[in-house]
Amino acid sequence: MSEDQKRVLEQQLWNIANTLRGKMNADEFRDYILGFIFYKYLSEKIEIYANSILEQDGIAYKDIKEDTEDGLEYLMAVKEEALGKLGYFLRPSELFREVAKRGNNGSDEDSASNFILEELQRILINIQLSTMGTESEEDFDNLFEDMDLTSSKLGKTPELRNELITKVLIHLDKIDFKLEDTELDVLGDAYEYLISQFASGAGKKAGEFYTPQQVSMVLAKLVTTGKEKLRSVYDPTCGSGSLLLRVAKEVKDVSSFYGQERNPTTYNLARMNMILHDVHYRKFDIKNEDTLEHPQHVDLQFEAIVANPPFSAHWSANPLFLTDDRFSQYGRLAPATKADFAFVQHMIHHLAENGSMAIVLPHGVLFRGGAELQIRRFLIEEKNYLDAVIGLPSNIFYGTGIPTCILVFKKCRENPNDILFIDASRDFEKVKTQNALRNEDVEKIISTYRSRAEIEKYSKVISTKSLANNDFNLNIPRYVDTFQAEEKIDVNSIAIELRKLEKDMINTDIELAAFCEELGIEKPF
Repeated sequence: MSEDQKRVLEQQLWNIANTLRGKMNADEFRDYILGFIFYKYLSEKIEIYANSILEQDGIAYKDIKEDTEDGLEYLMAVKEEALGKLGYFLRPSELFREVAKRGNNGSDEDSASNFILEELQRILINIQLSTMGTESEEDFDNLFEDMDLTSSKLGKTPELRNELITKVLIHLDKIDFKLEDTELDVLGDAYEYLISQFASGAGKKAGEFYTPQQVSMVLAKLVTTGKEKLRSVYDPTCGSGSLLLRVAKEVKDVSSFYGQERNPTTYNLARMNMILHDVHYRKFDIKNEDTLEHPQHVDLQFEAIVANPPFSAHWSANPLFLTDDRFSQYGRLAPATKADFAFVQHMIHHLAENGSMAIVLPHGVLFRGGAELQIRRFLIEEKNYLDAVIGLPSNIFYGTGIPTCILVFKKCRENPNDILFIDASRDFEKVKTQNALRNEDVEKIISTYRSRAEIEKYSKVISTKSLANNDFNLNIPRYVDTFQAEEKIDVNSIAIELRKLEKDMINTDIELAAFCEELGIEKPF
């Protein structure tokens, strides 16, 4: 797919989303439009798969007569195969385009005559019910719970809601996501585009589940350095799952994806995102719980870990956690009002010996005292896990303008005697009201990290002994000198220029006085 075709597709999708925009705020209509796209994906996926099974019988899945004996036999055969391979089942009459067709009267693409809301709600429930008792049950459980088709926000009456939803289905049905071309990920890219659009339009609430693409790319490239394949990747605050999927793009293969997300709506979005990107249901394990309070992957370790946790979040900091293996060896817990280092400790606990982890955090973690200083000291002096500190530009995350940094940790470091500091805070472009990393900025960060190059006013390799001498203060300006000397001022030339300006002003006053005398008006000075 060319860039032009991609832009046309993105515009089509955004226009369809705008059909709902006037009815509700961004994070609400996000759940509907992304849910309908997911339903369309499941429909097309199972139709392609069913047609491949039925090809030898010369039958198309959509043409099966469901109320006949032969039709039921074909359906049972397809269902058995589909539940094992795809993890769900849809009847031919439940396919997206069949429902869209029934909703439209065929005479006007913007009109709707047949009532389909109840049928549509039933089909979405049936998708989930089809997985009951199978391996995929947990992955499909309550996936569509945020799509309330009875909501008055879609219209005051059932008829108005039906009309609006039918318009969305009809317009979505016209888009070809090219699922049969396995080399393309048109739908996955489109989904990512919409997620980013909703995040930029909905402020902090959406920003909590979406990491800007370029920042995701930096994190993904950091943890995949020197790797071609990964046994596992984990994100303890996975949001929509975009960061996990970004890591997968940097290597040839990822065997397993793991994640945890506290927000139920965003948890649903993450599971949809995985399936839409053709990650088989057996390859991902995403849980809906508070990561710090109720970790769900307790005994597992992961080869790559990435995270963009909520900045300076509150957590219980319950003293009982001092007996938790994740926190016990540090002697102190992260403050209750700043959970940043609690996430670091949690991730370190789950990091495999040969693994790498990268986490985005607010700058305060670099220099704050108290418990956070003790945790920093332990990680550097006792464990020697910190590999790099990377400063990012301010205002690159939706909903907050604070400057941020990336900390990179490894349990087995190739350079155990020093830590790399990179100041990338001045490399960005302005996009409307937001700052954004450019591709060249990403490449500069990654190439500097991989070569551990020292670049004037950009990067510096600092010995761990120097950090100890600075009481483990990691504030980047202490180590990377970005001072720009001001140009020397030539006082004599400025004095000459001022005298010239004074003469010019006197001459101007004389000319103005002459004009006033000629016009017979009083001078203004």
